[in-house]
Amino acid sequence: MNLFDLSGKTAIITGSSRGIGKAIAERMAEHGANVVVSSRKQEACDEVAADINGRYPGRAIAVAANISDKAGLQHLVDETRRAFGQVDILVCNAASNPYYGPMDGIADEQFRKILDNNIVSNHWLIGMVAPEMRGRKDGAIVIISSIGGLRGTAVLGAYGISKAADMALARNLAHEFGPDNVRVNCIAPGLIKTDFARALWENPETLKRSTQGAPLRRIGEPDEIAGAAVFLAAPAGSFTTGQTIVIDGGQTI
Repeated sequence: MNLFDLSGKTAIITGSSRGIGKAIAERMAEHGANVVVSSRKQEACDEVAADINGRYPGRAIAVAANISDKAGLQHLVDETRRAFGQVDILVCNAASNPYYGPMDGIADEQFRKILDNNIVSNHWLIGMVAPEMRGRKDGAIVIISSIGGLRGTAVLGAYGISKAADMALARNLAHEFGPDNVRVNCIAPGLIKTDFARALWENPETLKRSTQGAPLRRIGEPDEIAGAAVFLAAPAGSFTTGQTIVIDGGQTI
């Protein structure tokens, strides 16, 4: 048995038109999975799905969904089932961070948006797919958290709070779903070269400050997160649940 074989599995990956989510969709398709590419804009999703299908015909569909829209998330799940029959893997990657600065300057609506999009939406989506996974006694859920959830920060506090909550969500759902052989885990990336984190790496001086304390002395790439997602979804990760895998170049050690 190939420990990383995802053949016959179907994966929904939110926020997968670019960055970490796109890399996860591409690598899961490479390992045999059917993948559902999803983000807010249908055109961007279509481009990624077309590229995947160009290499692995028939393995990808594109379904736009806004994570703040519960009905839109249900439509995402329904379309996945219509195309591929079932959902075996869920990767909650999409997130929001509309505020950069100290906590005493954040507006209530900004704080609520961060909590709703980074925690509540994951709760919604997991609730939509977990019953079928539990019924089959098989499934893998991966939440993309952040090292921001492991330490304090003067400028990304609300985001860090939401990501710490994602880790707690994974631990608690691992307890609930474990008897039905459904695994729930988090990945906590450090600084990765994505558009989402552009403010932290685009300026050379900011990048230097962000990486000088890390043993590897560099920024990470989306593919370096995708491998962990494949591991957690595949037979290789079948005894791993409730965990947060930190991938940060050593930043937090």
